[in-house]
Amino acid sequence: MAFGNRLKEQALAEGFSAVGSCAPSAIPEAAGRLAAFVAAGRHGQMGWMAERMGWRGDPAALWPEARTVIMLAEVYTPEADPLAVLGRRDRAAVSVYAQGKDYHDLAKKRLKRVGRWLIDEARKGSVSAEIKVFVDTAPVMEKPLGQAAGIGWQGKHTNLVSRDLGSWFFLGAIFTTLDLPKDAGEADHCGSCRACLDICPTGAFPAPYQLDARRCISYLTIEHRGPVAEELRALMGNRVYGCDDCLAVCPWNKFAVEARELGYAARVGAPALADLAVLDDAAFRARFSGSPIKRIGRDRMVRNVLYAIGNSGDPALLPVAAGLVADPDPAVADAARWAVGRLAEKCANSPCDAKGAGHEADSAASCGCSKPEQTRPGRQE
Repeated sequence: MAFGNRLKEQALAEGFSAVGSCAPSAIPEAAGRLAAFVAAGRHGQMGWMAERMGWRGDPAALWPEARTVIMLAEVYTPEADPLAVLGRRDRAAVSVYAQGKDYHDLAKKRLKRVGRWLIDEARKGSVSAEIKVFVDTAPVMEKPLGQAAGIGWQGKHTNLVSRDLGSWFFLGAIFTTLDLPKDAGEADHCGSCRACLDICPTGAFPAPYQLDARRCISYLTIEHRGPVAEELRALMGNRVYGCDDCLAVCPWNKFAVEARELGYAARVGAPALADLAVLDDAAFRARFSGSPIKRIGRDRMVRNVLYAIGNSGDPALLPVAAGLVADPDPAVADAARWAVGRLAEKCANSPCDAKGAGHEADSAASCGCSKPEQTRPGRQE
């Protein structure tokens, strides 16, 4: 069996669902696209994207000795429709990829095992080999490399799509000094489909194949520091960590395969907004230990939860928001005041003792609408 085929066999045995190889020089257009993206300011607060752009746009510059880039896909297909929770406005919508254990840890262990196998196999042929493994933690443009290696193509939502796997998969990379056989790149198969563009709640796609991260809910809930622009808050719905809308509607998901890693099974679920809002730092860390959610910290999560509470239209959550208007974190306090104002407006239009948008914590706590049996008939969706 040819070495390239044995490599793919080993990768599949480790739990990866697809593997392909390309030359480090296989993405010559990536540098220009990245430069245009950053020049337009579409990277938002992600200053790290502007750093070391030479490395990002040219893998050969990152490691000049590398002769092959091996790209691997690890599937995390959800068991249920991730869009269903968007209709449960008292619940938090958490991105599918963050439902289980942190993929950085799980995928990197497997990548290292494949890398060690690669070194051992080369040694059997009296060939010296070196490797470097990357899982979304280095200046590597995984998606263009994934397309060059034949894993899939970058869809109109800029994420990678596969004819065999759909759109629910992580990417990992192994750079090696071995000059291995290269795979043919994948062509675009989006056709005239606009599903991912049309479903985006915030209009984050200025054009097909272009993303403005500053309007992307995944960016806003995970990367953006401080208050989110008010015109975007109402569009975030109950999404508190990430957004799966553009991935979920891709028709290629009819070919999606079941996740092989049990660690990606949903354990976060759709927690109650009221429960998440009252987490202090210690409780937040304990609840999301081992989860990628832990990376954003308590303050950013509670900020997001308060936006969701404000969007819920559920006056029963008004006392929860009112209890955070004096939070030490300015963004949390701002989000709490915004949520109180939104829910107070709801109270003003329903039988309730609390009128207007200027509730203080004490008047909000006594709001008649805070009783669930009084609010169910008038709940907004």
